[in-house]
Amino acid sequence: MKRIIILFGIFYLMLFSGNPGFSQHKVRKVVIDAGHGGRDPGAVGKHHYEKDLALTIALRTGKYIEKYLPDVQVIYTRKDDRFIELHRRAQIANESKADLFISIHCNANNSSRIYGTETYVMGLHKTQANLEVAKLENAAILKEEDYADMYEGFNPNNDEDYITLSIFQNAFLDQSIELASKVEEQFSKRAGRKSRGVLQAGFWVLYKTAMPGILVETGYLSNPTEEKYLASEQGQVYLASAIYRAIKEYKLAIEADNGALEPKENISDMTEEEIPERKDVILFKVQISSSDKKMAPGTFQDVGKTEFYKQKNIYKYTVGSTTDINEAIRLQNKVRKNKKYKDAFVVAFLNGERISVNEARRMMGL
Repeated sequence: MKRIIILFGIFYLMLFSGNPGFSQHKVRKVVIDAGHGGRDPGAVGKHHYEKDLALTIALRTGKYIEKYLPDVQVIYTRKDDRFIELHRRAQIANESKADLFISIHCNANNSSRIYGTETYVMGLHKTQANLEVAKLENAAILKEEDYADMYEGFNPNNDEDYITLSIFQNAFLDQSIELASKVEEQFSKRAGRKSRGVLQAGFWVLYKTAMPGILVETGYLSNPTEEKYLASEQGQVYLASAIYRAIKEYKLAIEADNGALEPKENISDMTEEEIPERKDVILFKVQISSSDKKMAPGTFQDVGKTEFYKQKNIYKYTVGSTTDINEAIRLQNKVRKNKKYKDAFVVAFLNGERISVNEARRMMGL
């Protein structure tokens, strides 16, 4: 690991010497990295391999960028089922002088109950769970020949090596976090997925890339419902669309901040005809009241913005809206602290139609 410190220091000085206030001006090259491949299957679900699903989502993401952001060149680390070493993936990004690096993956856990998206940036893991994700993705190193020499003694199974690796906060951490945040926001709002947030951990491929970079975990193959979603064309379209839109938002924000001209005549957006109807969005809300008459505006202003749905000529009022049932339960408990709403409870909706919470749990594999 001492060699890692020395080599990183030299690399850092060569890259940023004389330019301490690095700022990104344009996004013209994006590297799309489909995780794993070839003899490395990655996470294994009941019916699918991570390497296959990650590739499909990555290729679709790249196509969206190529079609709707024609001033951006897309570079793929792989376009078929082949094994690409982790150091080679970073090398491709660095040699191409890319502006962004996006590594696309699927996750897995010993518990089939866990589901949702996560987007990682390079940094110090704050939980054991984050470390385990990094170990899972870095394990590809062990499938390489002479990996001990190629990775300067780094052992993906050694906890102490991650501590040393994570000392080096990516020089592009702020930009990476901004992009990661946009991806998770799109996953939640555009694709209707449960976002588990932006996290940090020690990923070798992010550590070695010399530009803002993120590692996207699109969902858990260990969750039967999520595996089915990840394998569906509809799921892949929405996930790829979300990643593309996040890249577009990031690009426009960066170029606007730096006074770059936005090529509006070239930046199109997806038409609704190109996006299939989303059929599996489950939302949880907290019902606080019901009445056979429509209540006056402001009646429930003490709990914030409310909505209502009508069921058998009864107006039923709700607050909040989330794809995360645990978040809905927390809101329910908060609302109940007001004695007026001590009987508030969580309700579930599938595409706007009320369903039982138990049915929602079953559909989500909870």
